[in-house]
Amino acid sequence: MSSVIIKRAMVLAAGRGERMRPITDTLPKALVPVAGHTLLDHALDSLADAGVELCVVNIHHLAGQIRAHLAKRTRPRIELSPEETLLDTGGGVKKALSWFGDAPFFTVNGDALWLDGPTPMLARMANQWDAARMQALLLLHPTVAARGYDPDSMGDYHMAPDGRVRRRSRSEVAPFVFAGVTICDRRLYEAAPQGPFSQLLLWDQAEAREQLRGLRHDGEFFHVGTPAALADAEDYFARGGGRRRTME
Repeated sequence: MSSVIIKRAMVLAAGRGERMRPITDTLPKALVPVAGHTLLDHALDSLADAGVELCVVNIHHLAGQIRAHLAKRTRPRIELSPEETLLDTGGGVKKALSWFGDAPFFTVNGDALWLDGPTPMLARMANQWDAARMQALLLLHPTVAARGYDPDSMGDYHMAPDGRVRRRSRSEVAPFVFAGVTICDRRLYEAAPQGPFSQLLLWDQAEAREQLRGLRHDGEFFHVGTPAALADAEDYFARGGGRRRTME
């Protein structure tokens, strides 16, 4: 494992945001503001600060609004990946692979919002990446501390001391939820299906090969997927939590 700067990323912004309705009837979920700053810009600013030079953003629902919004940005460089038919998370990334070459890249869910701990989270993930041991590295957050999740959430993953992760069975409660950020490379997609599919399919395959790892987030994490979760995040910032940023 060695320190790397990851220069490519993708933000998944094509979805309809059904659980965020009625807000997303007229506004893409990625452009929903939290503390006066859109979810998309929170992600793009953090990626730029981490050294990302190029970010692909997939678009579908209310795509024109995202296109116009991103025209205002100066960094990172943006490439749009329009989807005539929604391709889900895995299919959307597979469609964008030509921008990434053989290098590792970040993927960020459009409804993920995080605050860094003592060390910027994206830098921690980049430092943890080891292509010899992993085909995907997932950001994980303690289930009980993840804001915006159902308080009765049963979690997503177990994590061993060496970072290997195992998705919970239906009858289990897991201590970690997926926090919306990954590092992977094109090897993960070599046998991926055509058309729409979830990244979860590929993570399960990587887990079976013992090539799936996790990193515990040491800051705050918000899953801004519903109006109630949005209100909770806004309340957190209104009470002085976190820091506000200016769009680049």
